[in-house]
Amino acid sequence: MILRFAPLLLMVSALAQDGQPTLTLAEKEFQESMSGVTLNGHYTRQDVNGLSDDKYTIEKVSKVKGDLWRFETRVQYGAHDVKLPVELQVKWAGDTPVITLTNAAIGGMGSFTVRIVVYKGQYAGTWSGAKGHGGMLFGNIVKTTS
Repeated sequence: MILRFAPLLLMVSALAQDGQPTLTLAEKEFQESMSGVTLNGHYTRQDVNGLSDDKYTIEKVSKVKGDLWRFETRVQYGAHDVKLPVELQVKWAGDTPVITLTNAAIGGMGSFTVRIVVYKGQYAGTWSGAKGHGGMLFGNIVKTTS
């Protein structure tokens, strides 16, 4: 009986796999290196001296299509501690991924623009908010231990 449905199961399996985007070697490495990590770092604000701590936990990163990626995140900064999926564009500067977001609302925290370069376990970039706030951010990417 099961053999009778084998061609149908194979076809459904093939269709499901077709829905998954094909990843280049660099994209596979990015996905693996950014899943199950915590970004521990600091950010600056343009009108304020000094550094503030921030932490972004990324449970999983997966490619949606083209340069669009889904980040399953937990964002912690200041009094905020929010868990949410975020879809971001990832552009490539040669072998280096650049996470980009332009004037987009993020889970009730406001609209932001960011450019974050990811390289060899570190990240650095710029950020700006809708109300003229902005600054820099940087830190280390650390694999989460289970």
